[in-house]
Amino acid sequence: MLFLRSSSGTDRSNALWALDTRSGTERCIADPIALQGEEAISAAEQARRERARERAAGITAYSTDREVGQVSFTLSGRLFLADLTTGTVRELPAQSPVADPRPDPDGRHIAYTSRGQLRVINVDGSADRALAEPEHEQVRWGVAEFIAAEEMGRSRGYWWSPDGTVLLTARVDETPVQLWYLADPTHPAEQPTTMPYPAAGTANAEVTLALIGLDARHIDVSWDREVFPYLVAAHWSPYGPPLLTVQTRDQRTQLVLALDPETGRTRELHRETDPHWVEIKSGWPSWTPDGQLVRISAHEGAYRLMVGGQDRTGNDIQVRAVLDIDDEDILLSASERDPAQIHVYRAGPQGIERLSSGVGVHTATRSGATMVLSSSGLDEPGTRMIVVEGTRRITEIGSRADTPTIEPKVELLWAGERELRSALLLPDGYRPEHGPLPVLLDPYGGPQAQRVLARQYGYLTSQWFADQGFAVVVTDGRGMAGRTPEWDRAVAGDLAGPPLDDQIDALHAIAAEHPELDLDRVAVRGWSFGGYLAALAVLQRPDIFHAAIAGAAVCDWRLYDTHYTERYLGDPGSAPEVYESNSLIGAAAQLRRPMLIVHGTVDDNVVPAHSLRLSAALTAAARPHTLLPLPGVSHVPTTETTTENLLRLQLDFLQRALGGEPGPA
Repeated sequence: MLFLRSSSGTDRSNALWALDTRSGTERCIADPIALQGEEAISAAEQARRERARERAAGITAYSTDREVGQVSFTLSGRLFLADLTTGTVRELPAQSPVADPRPDPDGRHIAYTSRGQLRVINVDGSADRALAEPEHEQVRWGVAEFIAAEEMGRSRGYWWSPDGTVLLTARVDETPVQLWYLADPTHPAEQPTTMPYPAAGTANAEVTLALIGLDARHIDVSWDREVFPYLVAAHWSPYGPPLLTVQTRDQRTQLVLALDPETGRTRELHRETDPHWVEIKSGWPSWTPDGQLVRISAHEGAYRLMVGGQDRTGNDIQVRAVLDIDDEDILLSASERDPAQIHVYRAGPQGIERLSSGVGVHTATRSGATMVLSSSGLDEPGTRMIVVEGTRRITEIGSRADTPTIEPKVELLWAGERELRSALLLPDGYRPEHGPLPVLLDPYGGPQAQRVLARQYGYLTSQWFADQGFAVVVTDGRGMAGRTPEWDRAVAGDLAGPPLDDQIDALHAIAAEHPELDLDRVAVRGWSFGGYLAALAVLQRPDIFHAAIAGAAVCDWRLYDTHYTERYLGDPGSAPEVYESNSLIGAAAQLRRPMLIVHGTVDDNVVPAHSLRLSAALTAAARPHTLLPLPGVSHVPTTETTTENLLRLQLDFLQRALGGEPGPA
């Protein structure tokens, strides 16, 4: 079994490890420091890590052949191959920079992308060659376009055939996409970065597919791209023809197509429709070994696992993802009534069985009879990775994570009439006689990115703020994952109203049960959508919220990407009033409370123009505010110095905004 692990909790550099499931012995396969020394990251690799929210260094991804004998990975844009049969690791003379290297199923060749090309090299290092080359600089082969990686969960752009002779390959042409220019003000002598950015209502990249053989055969794949321009997913296994998932621009219709690899023609296997949007779930479409189509469908109040047209899960659980498929059953992750818990289930013809136990968040990886069950909970920090075979525990992967100096004291709550899943964190050692505490709401609050989960991970920063003398409340409102399809779609056409109403309702419901919350001193902080929600709170409800910290906030939805924004708000060309009502810019003159606006100067996801335009509107309305730029920082700060000191600056702002020391620390 292969896995990535760094040497300690303060080491960001991952090495590649193997665990022998028969003996429980671990061995290091590839140490990045020994192989290359200091790491150099290309712009393309940095962008990939940004899309994946990858904060690690060293080996951040790897791929294997079918038998897990050959393992490919990159370091500093160079291609490395580990041969597990001989125990050797060597660099292959591939064209640099290398991205996304993947061995074919038989382990004879490695495909990779470089400088817009799809290339292949033999495992002995010979015959490095391009299979597809871009006609001009706006074309790239074998990669995922921006919105696929950022919003659809598709991070790759090519797929090997089961026999290793053909590659199903995406061609991305960004010619239609408007160009934006992102400059780092701290380096005025450097040219701005030019990036195609598909903002809401504007043109997307044109994505097509081709079947490319190692013998140079090239067959274009056909489907109605005018009606279904989005390529959501692809799947190619030995159990049936290649599968494609495609969507309409409004995301209300999604097709599963079967592809004929001899002709490139496709035929419709399944059509999913929704009056608002079809939710994308990972792991489907795919085939079972006996040739039945596997998919996840929203129907009658539940996300259901469908196998060959048969409902395998019913109303009992909300399916989140398909994890593995074998001859006997399908492994999946799902939630039951409590969205704060995620469990692993086995779904077979006779019904479903939960494989994980204990309150927490669980997921799994499986190959044959061996499964790695990853579990985290509220009782202990970190994640335990247990290797099991059937019902027998084999071993546990050794963790080298540090034990946090902060222990989150999380009280999970059901708040208000809508039973909003919330978490309350109080200062370490707090007792009621200490007196009431100012309140800090610490949500994300937008669709899908769940914060309230039954595990310690995710609450450390909230507990740190609590230990400074706050009662910290975290709430997941409507639109958040883990509940019904109807719950998700409650934010259709309105990303402002339901999310803000849910934060207010949860606050009042929790305060009614917890008199230690001082509702005369309420602040809210957030990042990305959470930053939008924080700014929205003080602009629209200054009667409730007394200060806000808006980090990397989406201030004008016209400046955010097509796939995410149009899913919830529609086309700005046909519904401009929806964008106006959801924007922060037009409400700037309403500000009556202290607001700290924070934004990285090189954020390529929520570009700095969002916060700068909000600041300009506030200035034009003579509304005092604080603007803190983070030089050289993209969407999420990653350096320890910036992260730590940003927390201290936020604490200082909150203390001043709420009137001196917040409470007993």
